[in-house]
Amino acid sequence: MSLTPALRLPHSPFMEGQLPFQDLTLPPHILTSPINRPYNNHATPLCILSHSLHLTMPATTRRETPRTSKPPSATKQKTTPHPDQQHDEKTEIESHPKVGEKREADNDEGGAEEPPSKKAKSHEDDAIDYSFQEGVIERGHIYFFYRPKVQHEEAHSLDHVKNMHILLVPRPPVFSAYDPQVDKVNDKVVIEQEGNQEMNLILEGADALPAPESRGVSKKTFRLITIGKKKLPNPEGSGRKDTFWAVVTTVGDDLHSLESGLGEKTYETKTRGTRHEEPVRLAGRGAYAIANQSSTTPSSRETHLGYHLSHPNELGDVQNALGIHLASSFVLQVKNPLAPATGPQRIGLPKGRRAEYSSSIMDQVFGKGTRGRQSYGLRFSACNHIDLLNHKGAELLLIAARTGASGNDQSLGEGRGEALQEAEENEGKEPVEDVFKELAMDKDVFPAEPLQGEWI
Repeated sequence: MSLTPALRLPHSPFMEGQLPFQDLTLPPHILTSPINRPYNNHATPLCILSHSLHLTMPATTRRETPRTSKPPSATKQKTTPHPDQQHDEKTEIESHPKVGEKREADNDEGGAEEPPSKKAKSHEDDAIDYSFQEGVIERGHIYFFYRPKVQHEEAHSLDHVKNMHILLVPRPPVFSAYDPQVDKVNDKVVIEQEGNQEMNLILEGADALPAPESRGVSKKTFRLITIGKKKLPNPEGSGRKDTFWAVVTTVGDDLHSLESGLGEKTYETKTRGTRHEEPVRLAGRGAYAIANQSSTTPSSRETHLGYHLSHPNELGDVQNALGIHLASSFVLQVKNPLAPATGPQRIGLPKGRRAEYSSSIMDQVFGKGTRGRQSYGLRFSACNHIDLLNHKGAELLLIAARTGASGNDQSLGEGRGEALQEAEENEGKEPVEDVFKELAMDKDVFPAEPLQGEWI
């Protein structure tokens, strides 16, 4: 591994500002080699000194100005929050119907946002919020599920599968759990723990590594993505790369509601009477990173999602049928919700169920009224900002990219594929029971045999 100039890592309870987080113990496999790329949503170097967080301003002499008496009405002014601040406070994800719950397409209650403020945001504010962010924009743990078809107690092939889901649970970067004293020695990035003179090198690509997952905790941010063709695109296919449709079906922070939605279901229909669905099966678990690759041409910018499995460490029939690899990546594109469905099959959600993005996202990401040939702007965009995935009904396009740790290095960049591989090989030693504890799920309810490659 190559060594890179020193980077200063300030302490942060959560560098992304998304989740609260508890101090964790740094796994020993991470302290082996230098970081090659800083973690920052805006791709600025992490050269912030830890002591810079405690700045002391030099003493200055301030000229005292005589106070003039003013009537109370003149001195006490009513402050009103900026409309942008009001809008941001109202756009938290609401609770959504359970996964798999039957509902009318025109009665979708999830994802509707407050109307934009009458006072439009400035162009500078929009650019800061949703401009293209180069580098890792999110990392976390990834889980693959499938559900057998209705009235099927088991699935023994892809023909018996109703749908496939990807569960993304975002996490802070592993190194953000610490408040180390960072020093530069021979142009290497090193961490010196207080009271310990031993110097340790941080693993290259560590900004793609998620902090260890807490167990038995039900409050976690997550998003559930349903794959249109019931399997992942195949990067190893010959000819044109596979392109699959996907949609964000649930966004939430309560794993108990997720467990209920993914669990067993029985419901009544007018034509077929009582119908039954088996609970989902867990077919894979690992770590993922989402990274943006910049380009001199905006249209050539790409977002890549790469993952590496911890469970299972050997693929079976289930994984092969679902297109799950030990390590793989694909290009991720987000569809403009104003763009109409195209193609003979008219693939896509009806208008009433599509994501409702703010005017800032529509203008800055899709270029509504300014980019493309249509008034709604671009049909697809790279995932400039991770918030694009935090809306129920967000439609995605998955394009097969590469396989293996070396393929993830190319897709994610700068040693991140190798870093994910080493981390997940270490996490693969954990028992399957711990995987279900991460999701606050009952192992007796959700079959674990597919993790061993066996259909059930």
